[in-house]
Amino acid sequence: MGNMQEKPSGSGGARPDQATKGNGARSWGGGSSQGSPEKRGVVNGTQRGNSPGTGPQQEAVQEEDRPAVDTSYLDAPAGALPLHLARLKNEGNHLFKHGQFGDAVEKYSQAIDGCAAAGLDSPEDLCILYSNRAACYLKDGNSTDCVVDCTKALELRPYSLKPLLRRAMAYDSLERYHKAYVDYKTVLQIDTGVQAAHDSVHRITKMLIEQDGPEWRERLPEIPVVPLSVQQHHRQKPDSIELAKARAARAAQEEARRKEAQFNSLKQKGNDLVKRGQFQEALEKYTECLTMKPDECAVYTNRAICLLRLYRFAEAKQDCDAALQLEPSNKKAFYRRALAHKGLQDYLSASSDLQEVLQMDPNVREAEEELEAVTGLLRESLMNNTVPTPRA
Repeated sequence: MGNMQEKPSGSGGARPDQATKGNGARSWGGGSSQGSPEKRGVVNGTQRGNSPGTGPQQEAVQEEDRPAVDTSYLDAPAGALPLHLARLKNEGNHLFKHGQFGDAVEKYSQAIDGCAAAGLDSPEDLCILYSNRAACYLKDGNSTDCVVDCTKALELRPYSLKPLLRRAMAYDSLERYHKAYVDYKTVLQIDTGVQAAHDSVHRITKMLIEQDGPEWRERLPEIPVVPLSVQQHHRQKPDSIELAKARAARAAQEEARRKEAQFNSLKQKGNDLVKRGQFQEALEKYTECLTMKPDECAVYTNRAICLLRLYRFAEAKQDCDAALQLEPSNKKAFYRRALAHKGLQDYLSASSDLQEVLQMDPNVREAEEELEAVTGLLRESLMNNTVPTPRA
């Protein structure tokens, strides 16, 4: 199906936290303390007793040298869950983090069953367990079970953000776009900063318009109105590190878009002013543009036009120099610098820049005409033996 998620590999192999095998032997190859003396004494056909340094004392040293497995995460706080259920939940979180989704499902399932057996009445903790198990199903491509668990979580804690978003994604992958749209829109009522929901609503809207036509909204299930108290409660929650990063990235994108729009508006105003012959006003717009984007070559060449028309030849040359630093083969920069050189009576430099333009493009008629004029001025100054010193 078009939006089916790619299924990750299953449980990722043997569980890293598994310390023993079914027969009681240690699983990391250190040998067994059970069985007959003959079996204990032979390794690859060699008697242990005949090899130096492999006796019981040496084995003890090898055991002590092995790095200890960090299991401190098992004792992390887990809401109101009793210790044995909290450890199951924390182990599930650990397995999920390491991509072992099938094994994580087992741990969350044991914790859910344990809550029922203990008669534990903690909707928030159960909601989290169902939501976490749903995340495993979603990662494994089991969108149907993900929907079931998210629905259970939402029955326990209505308008919980994570199960809502996960159910929306599961509906999306099942191509149940009407229901996915409703869940994404509900998510955005709770938190407008969820970029995945914004993107999905935009994408699904296009699909539903193509599928259902102009009356596509009438075919949607009713979108619930999220109570203000839920929205306020969510805003008061401290952001997770991931959410804080996502919000910061979204804010940075929006700021970049705002600056780009402002830059383009200023540049266009400058262009319009140039067309009307209002060079001083255009100059100010281009200068403002360069405070926002100091590496925009076209703004330097545009501002150079204004400076040329205002007879500020030295500044025009500087802008052309800056443009050529950014784009060494910019024909406009060479041509306008030639005009600046001409205004400064540096006819030799003007001729050099114009020849550069014609070497890049022999069909620039303006450059041909200017080269002819500059060559005449240079010849005249030589004939009069008064080659002018270029003005600063």
